[in-house]
Amino acid sequence: MALELYMLGLITHDMGKALEFYRRLGLDIPEGSEKQTHVGVKMGSGLTFFLDSDPSRWDPGFVSRDEPEHLEAADSYRSVLEFYLETQDAVDTKYAELTGFGYQGRRAPYKTSFGMYFALIDDPDGNTILLSGDLAANETSEEG
Repeated sequence: MALELYMLGLITHDMGKALEFYRRLGLDIPEGSEKQTHVGVKMGSGLTFFLDSDPSRWDPGFVSRDEPEHLEAADSYRSVLEFYLETQDAVDTKYAELTGFGYQGRRAPYKTSFGMYFALIDDPDGNTILLSGDLAANETSEEG
């Protein structure tokens, strides 16, 4: 099966303003989302569009533009294209393959506190690509 785009995420500084804009654009964003730091909207195609105002919650290396140590080109990003690879092993393999071809790794594979396994890599134009898998899927495949 061919790899498909799983999520498209935008980093926002003001969740309220961002939600207002995307509601006016026509997205069906749940009421009460203004209190959240991460808001996802499942599109009809199956793709999830998300807005996140605190990416450091899931990317411990993210440096906000508001922080003094912010380095525009090195440690932050404004958008994320997520490709779901299902397992930790698949993320490790794909990350090693891409960095082996010389693509710039942004964040080596790591476990999150909410059961996901992530790695970040930049495409040739500097766009941030998130490779993701479920930690539980890896445990299931090891037991089977």
